[in-house]
Amino acid sequence: QVHLVESGGGLVQPGGSLRLSCAASGFTMDYYTMGWFRQAQGKERERVACISSADDSTNYADDVKGRFAVSRNNFKNTAYLQMNFLRPADTAVYYCAAVRDSLGCYLPTQRWNDYWGQGTQVTVSS
Repeated sequence: QVHLVESGGGLVQPGGSLRLSCAASGFTMDYYTMGWFRQAQGKERERVACISSADDSTNYADDVKGRFAVSRNNFKNTAYLQMNFLRPADTAVYYCAAVRDSLGCYLPTQRWNDYWGQGTQVTVSS
């Protein structure tokens, strides 16, 4: 059975940091592009970062560039999202997802139809 399980969310003050983890089971992450998405209340789900299965190249949404860093450890079957200099606007439920496409970072969200996690809440507030 396939699972993606996110962890590491929580409440943090503006300017703080969090590291999200996404543990995959039931499939080999090596062949999948891994993405991090978020959905704030009342807004559509958006991709914030992804890392390609082909060459570990990364791609970021404009408003997180320079603050977030996505990485993966295929030996541990785990992906990560390091989030620094967090802002209240980063408050959302964060999801990880996997798509078996080396060009997955260029796919629209609706084409990410392989595996999704259940999400973890990130709240940035003083």
